[in-house]
Parts: sequence; C-alpha cells; structure tokens
Amino acid sequence: MKFSKRIKRTLVVGIFTVVLVALYFGISFVNSLLPIITGYNAKHLCSSIFISNRTQQSVEELDLSFFPIRYATNTVSYKDSTVTSRFLWGKAIAVFRRGVGSTLVRDADLTAVRRLTFTNRVGYNPDSVQWPLGNVLPDSVNINENEKLRSVSREIVGGRKYGGHSFAFLVLHNGVPVEEAYRRGFSAKSRLLGWSMAKSVANSIVGVMVNSGMADIYQPTGIREWQHDTRSRITVNDLMRMQSGLRWNEDYGSISDVTQMLYCHGDFARYAIKKPLEYPIGSRWAYSSGSSNIVCYWARQHFKSDSAFYAFIYGKLLNRIGLQDAILEPDASGIPVGSSYIYATARDYARFALLYLQDGVFNGQSILPKGWVNYTRTPTRNSEGAYGAFFWRKGKESSPELPNDFYSCEGHDGQYVIIIPSRQLAIVVLGYSHRPNNTLKLGLLVKDVLGAVG
Repeated sequence: MKFSKRIKRTLVVGIFTVVLVALYFGISFVNSLLPIITGYNAKHLCSSIFISNRTQQSVEELDLSFFPIRYATNTVSYKDSTVTSRFLWGKAIAVFRRGVGSTLVRDADLTAVRRLTFTNRVGYNPDSVQWPLGNVLPDSVNINENEKLRSVSREIVGGRKYGGHSFAFLVLHNGVPVEEAYRRGFSAKSRLLGWSMAKSVANSIVGVMVNSGMADIYQPTGIREWQHDTRSRITVNDLMRMQSGLRWNEDYGSISDVTQMLYCHGDFARYAIKKPLEYPIGSRWAYSSGSSNIVCYWARQHFKSDSAFYAFIYGKLLNRIGLQDAILEPDASGIPVGSSYIYATARDYARFALLYLQDGVFNGQSILPKGWVNYTRTPTRNSEGAYGAFFWRKGKESSPELPNDFYSCEGHDGQYVIIIPSRQLAIVVLGYSHRPNNTLKLGLLVKDVLGAVG
C-alpha cells in the first residue's frame, strides 16, 4: 500500500514537472514569436496605408490574413501617422515619416525615430516630362494596343491563368512601356512594396559609388567588429554575391535570422554583423538578407549623416533615372533597409530595369560603371548559375521557358522585375504572387509575353 502511494506520488510529481517544463518552453516560444507577429503587422500596415494609400481593411484581408499574423489587433492613428499592433502581451509600433517611409520602432525611442526625415528636391512634374524621366510617352507609342499582350494583362490582374494575386503589371519593350494594367484599387500612381527587389537597388547604389570613385568592392569592408578575426577579409563583392560565409538562416516561415532581424531588432546591419563565420569566405553560396543590410551599412559609412546618404542615393541615382517618388525605408538606426523595403510604382520599377537594359546608361547619362551590368549578371560560384550580384539569374532549376539571358529582381511574395536583354524586354509584376496554393506561373507568363511582342 505504502509502495503504491509512493509510486502515485512520484508519478504526480513527474507529470507536474513535465507540465511545468512544457509550459516554460511554450511560453518562451510564444514570447519569441510575439515581436514577429506584432512587428510584421505594424510595419507592413503602416507602409501600406501611408505610402501605398491602401485601406486597413484591404491590407488585413489580403496581406495579413495568414497564420499566425492574422490574430493581431491593429490600431491606425492617422493623426500621428502610426500603427500599433497587439497580440497577447506583445505590442509593436511603426511610424511613418515624410520622405523616408515607415519604420518599426525597436531598440529606439519613438521621438528619436520620428526625427529622420528627408526632402527630395527634384523640381519637375513627371506627368509633364517625356519618358523615361517622366510619364509622357512618345506619340508613336500606344499602350495596350497589342491585343495578345492585352489578353495577358487581363489574365494576370483579373484572371486565373497565371496564378498569384498581382496588383500591377507592366511590359517594357525597346525602351518604352507597351502594356500596363492594374487590379481594381490600384493605379499607375500606386507605390508598391518590392521586398527583396531592394537588394537590386542596393546593387545600383554600390555601382554609383564605384562610378564616383568612392569605393572598391574587392577590398575588405573595414567593418570594425571584424578586424580581429577572419571576417576582416570579407569584401563587398563577397556580400553582394551571398558568399561571405557568415552564419545565416533565411527561413520566413519560422523564428529565424531574417524574421528576428526585421521584426525584433532596431539596427539590422548590427544584428547581421555579429554573426560568426560558418564556412570559409567564398566557399559557399547562401542567400542572406543580412548581407545586403551589411552592404548598406558599409555604404552609409562613407557619408557624414543619414541625410547626406539619402541625398546621395536620390541625387546620384534615383532622381537621375526618374525614381523621384520611390521610397527606401530605413530601420530604427536610420540606414535604408537594403534587404527588403523599397516602395515604387510599376513605371519606376520599369525605369530601373531600363537602366540595366542600357548597360548602366540612362537618358544619355552614365549612371553605373562600364561593365557593372556584366558584373551583376555574372553567375556566382556555387549558386548553380542562379545568382549574380544582388540579382537572380536563370539557374539549373529555373523554368525551361525562361531565355538563357534572363535575370531579375525578385521579392519575397512574388514581386518581379524581369530583364531579357536579347529581346530588349522587361516585365514588372507587383503584388502577392506567391500565395499558398496560388503561385505565379512565371515561366508561362514570360513565354506568353515573348510570344506577344514577337
């Protein structure tokens, strides 16, 4: 009898201990997940409302409807230009500032984050200026007159043939837009998120710095934290080609390096810089949003202030290629998020493609160094041909319909700027084209566009 009671007591204590341990780890897991849930909601909703001019309802119903993001409660303050998101005991605030967009307030004071603003002084109205700097097309160009292309655009923004959920679609052929379409609620004025297409913009920022004689991408970065170990040998080229060897996990569906960087920390580059080497430098290709933010940090060190860096980006690059209304959003440290946060119109993304189609020359001006586009497109070792320098290429696993000279800017949710030099063609797809069970059929889209332009 006493033996039986002892067994029962031991069993109860064991079960109680197991429950406590499970509860501890469960709460720890939820606690680590809360900043990501609330941070994603606050940041994305803030940018979508104050940059893209979308309604809270439309963003929550489409963009924020997946598990577990959809369970957050969001409060929008139009007076303060903020969004506050809450879930359980978690909370996040994002704030919009004119000229630099929205920022998630982490590891920083809201008042301090508000201080960063930027006024871009351009001096012309794009609707009264000729393409490519402005939106006035030549008299010989009639958008939407190609019936085959028109059929493609109807399907991609309103049909089911190509899958996905596209907001905007544009085809650039021989230097001018020849097809343009928008889903209901969007227009040519809508500035839309590019996600990782920001990496390709970071490529061009570095290219302009090289063209200005400010930098050598084959020299070590000089990052202070790396000076006493092997990381001191990492170059900007290594980072742009995603072969730095730094430890990194780019899994968006879990608590990973990329989700922690974007939603749990205020200084994205600092988070990535602290990562140790996992592989010898240059020996392995591994996609890393941390690498692009380190590159933006490295670039920022060439300027006296955040405002001076922004002035360089707009004055030497964006304004010169007609992207005066594009927004490169910063993290709480003030540095543009080169991994993820670019907002621009479909025509802006097409202009960006035109810069690369014309070998770094735009409107008669040399923006990028001679040979920079070739450098960008050259395959990175160990990427199986799939990656260049902050641009994607046609790799071994690419769709067979894609031409061999295809290369592209690509975003996390299926945003694309597709560039095909041999056909003087670019295709822009914006929106949410990589949704569960509804992924964009990229190969079929490109095939049909190629067939339509002849």
